[in-house]
Amino acid sequence: MQTIKKRVAEAIVAGVNALNSEHGLTAAEIAALLEYPPDPAMGDLAFPCFRLSKVLRRSPVQIAQMLTELVKDDVIGGITAVNGYLNFTVSNGYLASDVVPDILAKGDRYGSSEIGKGKKVVLDYSSPNVAKPFHIGHLGTTVIGHSIRKLHEFCGYDCFGINYLGDWGTQFGKLILAYRMWSSRAEVEAEGIDKLVELYVRINNEIKGDPENGIPEKKELADAARAEFHKLETGDAENLELWKWFVEISLREYEKTYKQLGITFDSYLGESFYTDKMPVQIEKLREMGLLKIDDGASIVDLSDYNMPPCLILKRDGSTLYPTRDIAAAVYRKENYHFDKAVYVTSAQQCLHFAQWFKVVELMGYPWYNELVHVPYGTVSLGGEKLATRTGNVVLLRDLFALAIEKVKKIRREKGQNSENDDEIAEAVGVGAIVFYYLSNNRMKDISFVMDDALNFDGNTGPYVQYTYARACSVLSKAGGNDGKTVRITCEEEATLVKTLCRFGERVAAALQDYEPSNVTRFILEVAAAFNRFYHNCPIHTAEDDVTRASRLNLTAATKTVLGNAFELICLKKTERV
Repeated sequence: MQTIKKRVAEAIVAGVNALNSEHGLTAAEIAALLEYPPDPAMGDLAFPCFRLSKVLRRSPVQIAQMLTELVKDDVIGGITAVNGYLNFTVSNGYLASDVVPDILAKGDRYGSSEIGKGKKVVLDYSSPNVAKPFHIGHLGTTVIGHSIRKLHEFCGYDCFGINYLGDWGTQFGKLILAYRMWSSRAEVEAEGIDKLVELYVRINNEIKGDPENGIPEKKELADAARAEFHKLETGDAENLELWKWFVEISLREYEKTYKQLGITFDSYLGESFYTDKMPVQIEKLREMGLLKIDDGASIVDLSDYNMPPCLILKRDGSTLYPTRDIAAAVYRKENYHFDKAVYVTSAQQCLHFAQWFKVVELMGYPWYNELVHVPYGTVSLGGEKLATRTGNVVLLRDLFALAIEKVKKIRREKGQNSENDDEIAEAVGVGAIVFYYLSNNRMKDISFVMDDALNFDGNTGPYVQYTYARACSVLSKAGGNDGKTVRITCEEEATLVKTLCRFGERVAAALQDYEPSNVTRFILEVAAAFNRFYHNCPIHTAEDDVTRASRLNLTAATKTVLGNAFELICLKKTERV
């Protein structure tokens, strides 16, 4: 559609030039003004002539009427003037001669661009806390982050994905102590991350006690845990070995989920990696006079920027998240030479990122404006926020397992059996969860309703995956397509092709807004258009060979576009469902 808009805009400029060449508008400006009419019956594109009234000294209604005779291009199948708007219909001939062949020729690169060529993007996403399992609350940063990565790659950027593990802090002192008191290597190896969680919960409960029921606090355990973490910080060999083991166990568990989602990372450098890189940044802040003492803590005053102070050091001299994030950003710039660094986290951290981004700017780093925070809304269960401490949490592995089992049950009921049943069930089940999540605007708070996510009817992941499988089945049954015969003979065919050609535009919008839901909504539009075409336009039993060959090529084009779009939102392509 971008090419169509460009040609229509150039035709409008030529028409306006015939009336007054001093109008001052470029084709690019005209293209930006083109709109989609609210009713498809009005046309495919509309240009508001109001911007031309002053220079042409005529009413928009008059201008639109005059331009119907002056605007000409092969891409335009029809043109009408309606209330000061110039409405255009794209010609079926152009759809057949240019759009479909372009899709088939470009294949898995259709809809892409090279706007990011030569540019490096570092993306920080997922980043779970070690020794804690994935739950539904982690889904946002993980799939939104990876989708944003795929969008950048699709548009030519060189991407580097970082899983910034939460692998440092006093909680590891507690875990080390709990392990030594109540567990063994064999037991942890057997039960994995679940055992680590159990130990962590147990020691926290022991420390805080239950005074109301006569169980006293055990402050001595808290002191002992702090001592164990201090030993870890100072390089104690035994504690370091245990810590590395806990990280390894956690990564084993996380990799299972990442594999189901088709996600990989280029780096797993967590918070611990930056421990020795913070002092130089703290000293820089001190030398620049930015570090101030407030009630014993070291802060950067941000009151001039309408923000609370950014805490750099606690009273006891220990570091905080902003300290680590600043050190990490400097390291990444120096080592990865990014043109943009993207952080995908909950909207609850917006202030945190605004604060340390501002500190980076005040420190004089010229790349401060290359830092981008991409926030997303919260996930709740029936309106209640997820919280591990209350037990109100759904583990991703359990949610995925439930979805996969439901797919298997549905397939059995329909008598659908194949040698790769497990693979299909996993692709569709996991896809149902991912599509449900990414169908929403990322800033929208989501009340997670399991029945809705696993609904296999309506605008869901299984529906669009089934549509893709249907296209594959049509082509398989026909033995393929010739890749060249295209003829638009009816409204359903034209609508399908017009929908397909908007892909590049939707990709550009998704990239610009860091908004994967632009892609999911587009996928639903393509699925709806293809299914109308499929039901109303016979393919295998078409009236003649040319129509049959053409419709097979439309099916192949649909398969290509859907497949490309699936790749951008972590949705697996299923040739059978």
